[in-house]
Amino acid sequence: MKNELFTIGPFTVYGYGLMVAVGIVAAYLTTEYRARKEKLAQEHVFSLVIWCAVGGFASAKILFWITEWKEILRDPSYLLQTIGDGFVVFGGILGGILAGYLYCRRNRLVFLKYFDLVMPSIALAQGFGRIGCLLAGCCYGKETDSFFSITFYDSTFAPEGVALIPTQIYSSLLDFAHFFLLLWIARHKKADGQVAACYLIFYSVGRFILEFFRGDSARGRVGVLSTSQFIGLFTALAGLLLLLYLGRKRRLNSERMSSAKSSRRY
Repeated sequence: MKNELFTIGPFTVYGYGLMVAVGIVAAYLTTEYRARKEKLAQEHVFSLVIWCAVGGFASAKILFWITEWKEILRDPSYLLQTIGDGFVVFGGILGGILAGYLYCRRNRLVFLKYFDLVMPSIALAQGFGRIGCLLAGCCYGKETDSFFSITFYDSTFAPEGVALIPTQIYSSLLDFAHFFLLLWIARHKKADGQVAACYLIFYSVGRFILEFFRGDSARGRVGVLSTSQFIGLFTALAGLLLLLYLGRKRRLNSERMSSAKSSRRY
């Protein structure tokens, strides 16, 4: 794959940046469309997406630098050298959620409603982003002798001339499947927050498994786990606890309503 797609004068269009931009636009359009269908305040969608994107990119960058702290201590100029590349997706997810929460608090919006609204679009954006990873050659897999492999010959990141597990393709396909699954869940949800909880669980589990097939070393480790696997344990747990909390809250509300109806009869 070739990351530099084409050049117009001094301006070069990179595959990774282009696919990230496509992902953000796709996320905005799908979020706005679903906001209109669900009769939520459309005027907040653009600002909410921008807040989430900025918060997500900043946190993804910061978490990458944290994983590379040894290299930064050895050579502080590494911060500037990697300003345009090197991101940890889990950092982006957590930062985007925090930014979305702050925006909802600032504008007095029901956070869980908008949390559910945005998360399927995040999965969609990630699907396009992983295509960008494929074009750039980053986030590559381990060496393999399997028929299902990919070999890079012009990549700044991946080893060239070596058959690798196509983790970028698998990640992208899983993200797109995740998007459609979350849309289905959104149509059948019983409480606000269930879609977002399912996103946290599904993405965390999928990413945990895929990490075993990744071959790039610049991801950091916590014991025997990669940084993403370590964080994924907590995000999956957070999603599960949110689902349990919402289910319990729904049962309590149902019991209160039944009790109130019984009281009115007597």
